[in-house]
Amino acid sequence: MAGSISDYLESKILDHMTGKTQFTFPTSRWVGLFTTAPTDAGGGVEVSGGSYARLEFNGATGRAFTAASGGAAENSAAWEFATASADWGTIVAFGIFDALSGGNMEWWGDITPNKLVSSGDTARFASGALDLSVT
Repeated sequence: MAGSISDYLESKILDHMTGKTQFTFPTSRWVGLFTTAPTDAGGGVEVSGGSYARLEFNGATGRAFTAASGGAAENSAAWEFATASADWGTIVAFGIFDALSGGNMEWWGDITPNKLVSSGDTARFASGALDLSVT
């Protein structure tokens, strides 16, 4: 999966590194799914309805990322969304957010191949399938 840090997070990192404003680390983050990919500036079309909700990850949920190595990290176990109760459409990208709804997108990436999620399907990321990298 290709991905990119959002403009929001780039600014937070730069302000932190240059001593302007310390970045406050959220206790949780959420991964969301898109039918139209966002850009570094945001946007895109996130799935809505049909039992969709962003998926929380932190140490307490059992959903986490591996420790970064060589500028990359990946999900350390399989992550599963709620079963779709309506068609979600074709999922083309994911986003990482600092809130369950709304909030700031911090990262996004393409999902290849795209995945059609119909009513009754369960979207999931296999262990190691959600890759984040900084190059």
